[in-house]
Amino acid sequence: MSETFAAIDVGSYELALKIFEISPKKGVKELDHVRHNIDLGTETYRSGRISNVHVEELGHVLEDFVNIMKSYDVTHYQAYGTSAMRETGNIDIVLEQLQQKTGLHIDVISNSEQRFLDYKSIALKNDEFSKIIEKSTAILDIGGGSIQISLFDNDKLVSTQNLKLGVLRLYSMMEQLGASRQKYSLLIKELVNTQLSVFSKMYLKDKKIENIIILDDYVAPIIQKGLLGNKVKGYVKADDIPVFLNNMSMATRAQLTKKLNLSEDTIPLVYVSGLLVECIVDMLGAQMLWAPGVTLCDGIAYEYAEKKKIIKLPHDFEQDIIACAQNISKRYMGSKSRSETLQTIAMNLFDATKMVHGLSKRDRLLLQIATILHDCGKYISMVYLGDCSYNIIMTTEIIGLSHREREIVANVVKFNHKDFEYYKGSPELYAKLTHDDYIKIVKLTALLRVTNGLDRTHKQKFKNVRFLLKDNKLIITIDSMDDVTLENGLFQNRAAFFEEVFGVKPVIRQKREL
Repeated sequence: MSETFAAIDVGSYELALKIFEISPKKGVKELDHVRHNIDLGTETYRSGRISNVHVEELGHVLEDFVNIMKSYDVTHYQAYGTSAMRETGNIDIVLEQLQQKTGLHIDVISNSEQRFLDYKSIALKNDEFSKIIEKSTAILDIGGGSIQISLFDNDKLVSTQNLKLGVLRLYSMMEQLGASRQKYSLLIKELVNTQLSVFSKMYLKDKKIENIIILDDYVAPIIQKGLLGNKVKGYVKADDIPVFLNNMSMATRAQLTKKLNLSEDTIPLVYVSGLLVECIVDMLGAQMLWAPGVTLCDGIAYEYAEKKKIIKLPHDFEQDIIACAQNISKRYMGSKSRSETLQTIAMNLFDATKMVHGLSKRDRLLLQIATILHDCGKYISMVYLGDCSYNIIMTTEIIGLSHREREIVANVVKFNHKDFEYYKGSPELYAKLTHDDYIKIVKLTALLRVTNGLDRTHKQKFKNVRFLLKDNKLIITIDSMDDVTLENGLFQNRAAFFEEVFGVKPVIRQKREL
């Protein structure tokens, strides 16, 4: 049984609509792709607002999209706003106007969600994607407002970082400075390399990256078309990038428009994006670039098909979220062995208490991340561990998590270390969260407190921890020959909160090993 699905991307420089046929047999098949250039980014990054003129234009284009969707008998759709909308002060007003005019609901997604969808879009090129990330690879995701650099090694996400070096943001700076195109190269490289040098010191050290997967709206399509002199479409040698930029600097806009089959307005953006790519290639020392020719809309369709279980996962994206959290923990001197011990306990506790907590599989992932990051704040302060952990999590991007999910994790970690603040006493604390989010924080905190309480002295005395729900009690059986008097005593306060939340009393039973 196939479905017709529509993905809409309200981007910084264009509106895009893709229509897909999704079925178990054919997978995700693109039927149509409609694009409309609209420069929201330059205006938003400069003023922090979307003007009425642009809101009107957005409304007209989205109405056309709705008519196209009807002609294809679209059954489901998803519309996302990205960087330009994220940085718009009057965004709630704009979204309300657009919904009233078109009937479309647009969700504004966080940077980490957007990049994760871009990343998932590459998975539609399954064979090539799996092959290329076996080697040290960077995914370079260039947006209007920022870029995301994600490093992979042996099919695992090693690190990811967002930098405010988007194409439209840099172009807007050049316009404000009144820079000539001849000065673009010098000024942009100076701006970009300053931030890249910090990135290199923190994440690269002596590491060399062999391949770059490039996602953008400017250079990637040109690589896809084979217009850089590349013999294999979609692939280009790193050495070809400076040659291409030199040729651009020598040609007029009219000549480039004809050669690249682009509008004149797009030419400077291609040049800016190319300069960005050149700087990053130089920093990483990469030899080969691959432009898979996918967009955010492909990632949106992939996510929908994944959630509906229409397609099988070619790559374990959940493990990448976990890897991201583990790298954050490592950065803040977290203990790997203790983290692994606590993760095992937490996951077993979650699974054993499903009947009383009623949380979802996604919530299980949030608990795992909270467990990994449970004491990251100790890097800053042992006294204010909870607050410092909260601040680290809220200011550090975890690719694949929404801002709301990150706030849930941050609160769970905070209340693992300090007295719980109830909604009635601190409503301002939960102002940006729903009531369901608050209840989720309560439950996950109770689970993490019990988990942490079972290894409170950090000596990992408990082995083979087992859980059993029986007669309003959570029987926790542990194997240990050690003296656990201290653990038992420290456990009681944590157990009391668990009992308050779930109406179940945790009880430790020690089984002596032979």
